[in-house]
Amino acid sequence: MDERLRFLFVVSIIMFPSLVLGECTCDEDGGDRDRKKALRYKIAAIIAILVGGGIGVLIPILGKTIPSLRPEKNIFFIIKAFAAGVILATGFIHVLPDAFESLTSPCLNEHPWGDFPFTGFVAMMAAIGTLMVDAFATSFYSRSHFKKAQPAVFGDEEKVGEHEGHVHVHTHATHGHSHGSVLSSSDELGSSELIRHRVISQVLELGIVVHSVIIGISLGASESPKTIRPLVAALTFHQFFEGMGLGGCIVQAKFKGRAAAIMALFFSLTTPVGIAIGIGLMEVYDENSPTALIVEGILNAASAGILIYMALVDLLAADFMNPKMQNNGRLQVGANLSLLIGAGLMSLIAKWA
Repeated sequence: MDERLRFLFVVSIIMFPSLVLGECTCDEDGGDRDRKKALRYKIAAIIAILVGGGIGVLIPILGKTIPSLRPEKNIFFIIKAFAAGVILATGFIHVLPDAFESLTSPCLNEHPWGDFPFTGFVAMMAAIGTLMVDAFATSFYSRSHFKKAQPAVFGDEEKVGEHEGHVHVHTHATHGHSHGSVLSSSDELGSSELIRHRVISQVLELGIVVHSVIIGISLGASESPKTIRPLVAALTFHQFFEGMGLGGCIVQAKFKGRAAAIMALFFSLTTPVGIAIGIGLMEVYDENSPTALIVEGILNAASAGILIYMALVDLLAADFMNPKMQNNGRLQVGANLSLLIGAGLMSLIAKWA
């Protein structure tokens, strides 16, 4: 009896570490591999995500032809709040946890990856970097626009000077010039806001594109139908909602038709192209390799920082502090509910993707 107990004790001592570390393996899971079936799901994912993302980004762009969906209407604020909630949830619920998972993986060396919270640091630096790019780009374009507008202002002043000989004409000209300068101030404010919206839309697309490509590569490199199947629907909705957010920003930026079409197409293609790249890299790509984990973790963390900053500062704060919303209680309630619904739905999708 004592020998049996001794034997069980020794076996338990030997097996205990493997039981504890059973989930921390860096080996690929080969239990559910079926390349042909997985490839069919990947092709379905490329088509579904391309269509879903395209429809999402085009709804606000084509919606501007409908009077009730134009940017100056109340409903546009509500749609944009929903889209901002989606983008915020993408950063906090989808992208940032993936970055933490990658950079704290047991497949990485304890030093330096276990010594410092790199994920939070990279996300913070990305948010600060986005602020700097946002500020510098806006000021640069504003100065460029002001320099272009200066000759027209000087031309108006010279015309006023030509009529100084007549008291009546001078008074009338001064009145006309004052009226003109009020209009130019209004135009300058409008152009400043337009520049701001253009910078916002481009930086936002950058943040979305980075994590969309990473998602696509991960899905494309997978050989497990069980893993891919639920992702097809989840990522289609994911791209659809993100597309709505980006499309709203493109509408406010008032890009010309060609530029808006290029931005919409670029967004729609990112995840499908990522899937295609993943399929091509299937033989050599190992999602548990230290290189893949570090690259994915850093890019995801940076993308999360960009998306969180853009959602909170450039989308939500700008709209929620807008005088139009501040002076309309019903619009405030509607926008807050829309924000919560958008964030809630995108958070729910994290259960599958």
